[in-house]
Amino acid sequence: MVSQHLYTRHLPDPDLVVRTSGEMRLSNFLLWQLAYAEIYVTPTLWPDFRGVHLLEGIAEYQKRERRYGGLNHNDSHAPAETVKA
Repeated sequence: MVSQHLYTRHLPDPDLVVRTSGEMRLSNFLLWQLAYAEIYVTPTLWPDFRGVHLLEGIAEYQKRERRYGGLNHNDSHAPAETVKA
């Protein structure tokens, strides 16, 4: 019900969030939508962030085992992966 009232209701929840400048917090950014997202932290500052840095984050994401809040990956209720290794 909460999701239906968010301004992002027409968008899928993110699988990956990239946090630049080495900060280890989300600063209240999309808190509801990022509940099951993987977080990639890079020391690169936003003005210097380039495509190669995004590819590094995606490569790191692909190495991770998604558990979706503790659900077993064999569970039929677990969401399908959107990025495959």
